[in-house]
Amino acid sequence: MQVTTYLASSSAPHHQGRPWSESVETALHQATAAVLLLLLSPVMLFISLMIWRVDGAPVLFGHYRVGRNGRLFRCLKFRSMRRDADQLLKKLLEENESARMEWQRDQKLANDPRITPIGRFIRKTSLDELPQLINVLRGEMRLVGPRPVTPPELTRYGEVRWHYVSVHPGITGLWQVSGRNQTTYEERVALDRRYVETAHPLTDLRILLRTLYVVVTGHGAC
Repeated sequence: MQVTTYLASSSAPHHQGRPWSESVETALHQATAAVLLLLLSPVMLFISLMIWRVDGAPVLFGHYRVGRNGRLFRCLKFRSMRRDADQLLKKLLEENESARMEWQRDQKLANDPRITPIGRFIRKTSLDELPQLINVLRGEMRLVGPRPVTPPELTRYGEVRWHYVSVHPGITGLWQVSGRNQTTYEERVALDRRYVETAHPLTDLRILLRTLYVVVTGHGAC
């Protein structure tokens, strides 16, 4: 499935391909993801049990995001919200004007009542994103890349959307290690563009190392 509404244009800029072999890059990312899944399986099992204990099944949440060339894929996360999150959000936005304005501006809420206690912890530590290693194995994502966005959100990227769909989104990226939720939406888009235009294996390695610091310290996380 493709997001043809957003991609049907002849005005898309042409970006130079990465200077290294894409097949080698894909194999390296997938091999690393497989190793990480094996090493982190006890942690992922524990998180799954905690989510199930607090709010039942399912423990995973798959939301459609835009991938390379505009292809939609289900981006996996540990479920951090209540099972009735959609109904709760709808009611909140109908009744609370300030929350509605915040949601329209940022597509998120600073004090989101939908998040469970365990959900708040795994978001703070970015552990909710561990299932995206499966997306990397499937070839839908990379370890490093622009942040995954929804189809409606992509329209807010303007011409930068062509930068975005020219590469695979990543589990981590320049935005996540540059302040994350302390940045404005415009800054996030600019960081995604900067990453695509300057992408290099050494850049990816630096981002991965900085990601470890962000996860350990919680700097810039939810």
